[in-house]
Amino acid sequence: MKVLIAGGGIGGMAAAAALLQRGVDVEVYEQARELGEVGAGIQISPNGNKVLDALGVFEHLRSLSCDPERKEFRLWNTGRPWPMLSLGKKVVEAYGYPYLTVYRPDLHQSLTDRVRALKADAIHLDSGVAGCSQDERGATLKLRNGREVTGDVLIGADGVRSVVRNTLWGPTDPAFSGMVAWRSLIPMELLPEHMRASVGSTWIGPGGHAVCYPLQRSRFLNFVATIEGKTWDAPGGSVEGTVEECLGDFKGWHEDVQTMIRLSPRLLKWALMQRDPIPQWTQGRISLLGDAAHATLPFLAQGAVHSIEDGMVLARCLEGVGTADAPQALARYEAARIERTSRMVRGATANTERFHSRELATEATAEPYLGREWSASPILERYDWLYRYDANTAPI
Repeated sequence: MKVLIAGGGIGGMAAAAALLQRGVDVEVYEQARELGEVGAGIQISPNGNKVLDALGVFEHLRSLSCDPERKEFRLWNTGRPWPMLSLGKKVVEAYGYPYLTVYRPDLHQSLTDRVRALKADAIHLDSGVAGCSQDERGATLKLRNGREVTGDVLIGADGVRSVVRNTLWGPTDPAFSGMVAWRSLIPMELLPEHMRASVGSTWIGPGGHAVCYPLQRSRFLNFVATIEGKTWDAPGGSVEGTVEECLGDFKGWHEDVQTMIRLSPRLLKWALMQRDPIPQWTQGRISLLGDAAHATLPFLAQGAVHSIEDGMVLARCLEGVGTADAPQALARYEAARIERTSRMVRGATANTERFHSRELATEATAEPYLGREWSASPILERYDWLYRYDANTAPI
């Protein structure tokens, strides 16, 4: 069995490592000339860390990352805190693994190193995807550099604007959501002492929210602020932003939010894209993984994790399978993942309103709203099913 993976991001590398561990040959084709990820933070919940441990990268990644004490809400204008989730030892006791805040390049490098340790020449750079095709014997990946490569299976892990997906299903690129995310990494020593706590904070208000948490053993604070009612006409998914525009978007917000904006060495403005889950992502010997299959808004903190889970379940489905049975194995992979990932996408979309509700305009209306939507019972209902899942053992 030879598997071709289009895309060398987090999902593609997780899948490659999981497959190689199981004796399945893999070739990864990545469009970039040099490997790397955007320097930003991501959250890896216990369900993701279970897989990273099985892949042999968890302990190293943990040594580079942060293990916050808790997640909390902060009201946009007064800063009043509300508890959301207890992390640290409590989440380990409940789910077996911690909740980590991770520097995205550290995760990507850890997975890349693992792939290369398993197969030194598995990753092919400067190999963007131009198209794909298949017949009853195999799948062919057409590259922008003119090459064509053939394997028994092709996995499109080529992101939210997946060429593999569009080749299979026609043009289905996502639509702009009307929301923009401002992203920055702030050196922790620049911040006032009270803003250096090992806590994940989500500032919520009418029409917007801001998330911040420590990274790289508290060397940096990751800052992501999302605002509604924006337009987007830039050709790419991100552009350089200005402190002045970001301050204007969050005018009237608490001084701590204003401080994070002002102290940001660099602000990138990202268009948030969205699309509804598709009912099928496998055709014959070609399937999809991660954002190519089920792109999600980043409001459930599962964007990287769902791709990592996909990679493990895919590898389990292909392990020990003869080449003639590859299409059936891919169908099993899709069946094992589609309901869960669709629920993730819907949950992230639903959290948009929960984070941006007009009831958050004043403390008087915010308090009953938070009690109704974010007390212990609804939080458990929204997150427990996510964290208890184990892609290493889930039915396939």
